Amino acid sequence: MKRIGTIIVLALIVLSCVGGVYYLYQKNQEDPVTYATESASKGSIIKKTVATGSIVPKEEILIKPNISGIIDEIFVEAGDVIKAGDLIAKVKVVPNVNSLSSAKNNINSVRTQVETARLALESEKSIYNRQKGLFEKGVVSANEFDRAKLSYNQAQQRYNQEKVSLSGAQQTFDIVKTGTTRGLGASANTEIRATVSGMVLDIPVKTGNQVIESNNFNDGTTIAILANVDEMIFEGKVDESEVGKIKENLPLEITVGAIENKKFDAILDYIAPKGVSENGAIQFEIKGTLNILDTTFIRAGLSANASIILARADSVLTLKEALIQYDVKTQKPYVELEVGDQDFERRDIELGISDGINVEVKSGVSIEDKIKVWNQLKPANQWGGQ
Repeated sequence: MKRIGTIIVLALIVLSCVGGVYYLYQKNQEDPVTYATESASKGSIIKKTVATGSIVPKEEILIKPNISGIIDEIFVEAGDVIKAGDLIAKVKVVPNVNSLSSAKNNINSVRTQVETARLALESEKSIYNRQKGLFEKGVVSANEFDRAKLSYNQAQQRYNQEKVSLSGAQQTFDIVKTGTTRGLGASANTEIRATVSGMVLDIPVKTGNQVIESNNFNDGTTIAILANVDEMIFEGKVDESEVGKIKENLPLEITVGAIENKKFDAILDYIAPKGVSENGAIQFEIKGTLNILDTTFIRAGLSANASIILARADSVLTLKEALIQYDVKTQKPYVELEVGDQDFERRDIELGISDGINVEVKSGVSIEDKIKVWNQLKPANQWGGQ
C-alpha cells in the first residue's frame, strides 16, 4: 500500500511539472502587449453647468379694465405692435342696480338742495334790491346795506356750488349707467388703452366676455398682455448641487430648441435666495438677460438651455482625462512618457480646469511628448472576447 501511494504522489508531481511547462510555453506564444501613445494638443477648456428653462420677456404688462362690463369690441390681436395710448378694446357697461339707484337718489337729493339754494338766492336778492333803494334815499345806513349785499353774495355762491354738485352727481350717474359721460373724451372708462408700448403677446378675452374691474379687493380681468420683445431674459432652474458653483455676472450661452445652429449670449443676473422642492429635489430659480445683437426674433415662452460658464481657458495645452494616472499614496497626477521603443518613464504634471473629457495641463509635458495610453482596450479575439 505504501508503494502504491508513493507512485501516485510521484505521478501527480510529474503531471504538475508537465502542466507548468505547457503553461509557460503557451504564455511565450502570446503576442507581447504593445501600448499606443497620444500627444497633448492646443485648445480651449470650458467648465460649465447646464440649466433648463425658457425665454420670456423681462417685463409683462397686464392690461385690466377700470370698470366691470362686457367686451363690446377688440381692436388688436396677438402679435400686433402698439404704442402707449392705443385703443385695445371697448367695454359695454352693465350697471350695478344698487350703485345706479344710489346715484339716482343722490341726483334727486342734490336737485332739492339746488332748488332750496335758488329760493334762498331769490329771497336775498329781493332784500338786497329793497335795501339798495332805501340806502339811495338815505333811509337806511351803509352798514345795513352792506349786510344785505353780503347775504345776497353768499346766497349766490351757495347756489352756484349746488349747481356744480348737481353736475357732478349727473356725471356720476352717467358713469355708473354707461361707463362714460360728456367731457371725458379719451379718459372714458369704457375705452381700454395701452399703458406702455410693445407687442401684444396675448388677448385672453373675446367679444362678449364679461370682465371685472381692477380695484383694491380684486385683481380684475386681464384683457391684454403687453411686453417689449427687445428685452428678453432666460428664466430657468438649477439643482441645489450646482447652485453653490455659480454666482451673478457669469456668462451664459443660450441655445433655443426651436432655433437651430444659433447661440445667444447672456449674463446671469439673478439667483433665487430660496429653493423650491420639485420632485424630491431642491431647485433654485435663475435669470439671465440676453444680449440680442442681431435681428433674430425669439418668441416668448420658447424652451431653452443655458450653459453657465464656470471657468474658461483658451489656447492652452490640453490632454484627455483618460491618459492621467494618480499616485496611490499621494493622489498626485502623472503620465508615462515614451522615451524609447515601448519604454516609458513616469512624469509628474500640474493640472488646471477640466470639462470632464479634457483637462488643462499647466506643466510637466509638452506638445511633442508621446503619452502612454495605459488603459487601452485589448483587441477582440475571433470568438468575440476581449
